[in-house]
Amino acid sequence: MSKVFRAFKALLSIIRKPWLLNLVLDEDGAWDAKIRAMKGNAYRLPSIDFRSLLKPEGSNIYPFAFLDGGSLPTDLALLKSLAAGIPDCRYFEIGTWRGESVANVANVAKQCTTLNLSPEQITDLGLPKAYADLHGFFSKDLPNVSQLYGDTATFDFKGLNQHYDLVFIDGDHHYNMVKSDTENVFNYLLHEKSIVVWHDAAYTPEKLRPEVIYGILQGTPAALHHKIFHVSNTQCAVFLPEGFSETFILNPPETPNFAFEISLNIKTVS
Repeated sequence: MSKVFRAFKALLSIIRKPWLLNLVLDEDGAWDAKIRAMKGNAYRLPSIDFRSLLKPEGSNIYPFAFLDGGSLPTDLALLKSLAAGIPDCRYFEIGTWRGESVANVANVAKQCTTLNLSPEQITDLGLPKAYADLHGFFSKDLPNVSQLYGDTATFDFKGLNQHYDLVFIDGDHHYNMVKSDTENVFNYLLHEKSIVVWHDAAYTPEKLRPEVIYGILQGTPAALHHKIFHVSNTQCAVFLPEGFSETFILNPPETPNFAFEISLNIKTVS
C-alpha cells in the first residue's frame, strides 16, 4: 500500500482522535526497546555529515515536484551523488511513486531499474486509478529506466540474476516489509562494493524512525551492522561497504554548522 495513502489515513485518524498520537509515541518506544535489546542499551545509530557524501555533479536536482509522498531534495542529492561516484552505475529501487528518485539518478547512472506494484494491483487495494497512473510519471519515458511490476513480498529477486551498484529501498515502511525487502536485497542484488540506501529511516532529518531502523537491522547480516549510518539532513540510512570513520550521534535540536543555497527554476512537464 502506498505510503501517501497510509499517511493520509493516519493523519485523518489522529485529527479525529488526537489520543492516537500517544499510541504512535508509545509504539516508537516499543521499537526503541527492541533495538536496545538487540544491540545493547548504549547503541544509537551513528550519523554521517551529509557533505561527506555529496559530489558537485550530484547536487542539481531535477525533477522535483514539491508534492506529497516524495523525498526531500537532500535525499535525492544523496542518491544522485552516490550514483555519480560509481562508473557506469547500475541502480535498483523498490518503490517508484512519481518516479522522481529514479529520474534524478538516471541523469548520472548507466542503467536504472525500479520495482513497484502494478496499476492493477494498486487499484485492487481500493485506490483510485488516477493515483495508480501517477506512478512513474517522471521516469516512464526515460531510455535508461526499466519499470518492473510486482509485490516485493512475493517478487522473485533471485530471478533477476543481476547485481547492482546502488540500491534504494523505499517501499512499505512497516517493520516486516523493511526486514523482508532488506533481506532480499542483501541476499540477491548486491556485490562486494554495493551501496544500499533506505528512505524514511527518519521521520525528519533530526528524528529517527525506530520501526524502520529495527527492520533494517533485522534484515541486514549482523556482521555488517557497523557499516549502517544515518545521513545528516536527510531521511535516509545508508550501508557503505567500506564503512565510515567520521560519525556523530544526533542530539536534536541540532545547531546548524552549514546551510544550503537553493535556486528555484520551473520547467513545464506534460
